[in-house]
Amino acid sequence: MSPPKRQVKRRTKKPRQKKRGIYLLPNLLTTGNLFCGFYSVIATINHDFRTAAIAILFAILFDILDGKVARLTGSSSHFGVEYDSLADLVAFGVAPALLVYMWALKPFGRLGWGAAFLFVACGALRLARFNTQADATPKKHFVGLPIPGAALMVATTVMFFYRMGGSGPTKHFLLLATTYVLGFLMVSNIPYNSFKEFDGFQRMPFRTLFLIILLLSVVVAHPSIMLFTLGFVYVSSGPLGYAHDLLQSRRQPVEQQTDSQEMVKSKNGTG
Repeated sequence: MSPPKRQVKRRTKKPRQKKRGIYLLPNLLTTGNLFCGFYSVIATINHDFRTAAIAILFAILFDILDGKVARLTGSSSHFGVEYDSLADLVAFGVAPALLVYMWALKPFGRLGWGAAFLFVACGALRLARFNTQADATPKKHFVGLPIPGAALMVATTVMFFYRMGGSGPTKHFLLLATTYVLGFLMVSNIPYNSFKEFDGFQRMPFRTLFLIILLLSVVVAHPSIMLFTLGFVYVSSGPLGYAHDLLQSRRQPVEQQTDSQEMVKSKNGTG
């Protein structure tokens, strides 16, 4: 009898685990965004409203930089997207809502803190919708007012008011209405320009470069007035552009109908 054959056990190769880690530079910039939002909250609690507004502007700068750096270096990650959204909710949701409430909405009582909460809630919904629809929406436009744009409007309004010699409005209904409007614009379907197609490394006309330099010079000379103007123009551009497109879409069927009627009349006249 032949001896029994030994069964040779084959070693199964374990799949290599992917290296876990995070990209340092873009997440450091996101942390800078989060810190500026936190510092704005502290400044608001201490009734230093102008400093709180400036901190929000620096948060916007960090938010722009972390996205640009992540795209240029190819260091985008799911962790970075989630971390960026959490930082944005603090810096552009909680911080400006608390700022506008303590600065202008507190005398309104329930209407005031209701407007501030609506701002935060709509900002959170706006971020959640952006994360879930990022691949489905075109890069040229945002769906709804982006939360940094709403925060920019709040911060520059405070700075503009101080530039005009004020210290803080008492029961100003326009600011109450503005806070509600900003909240609704964030969750609306109104398209806003994302400026993601703008590439500073590509060739551009000389006049474009001149206009950019001129704009930066004016902003440096009168930062409070110009930043408020830019914020107001951007926030208003969405509803105005939406209304213009709506009117254009309604005019086209009417024009087509009149053209077809004229063609029928001309055929009948020649027939």
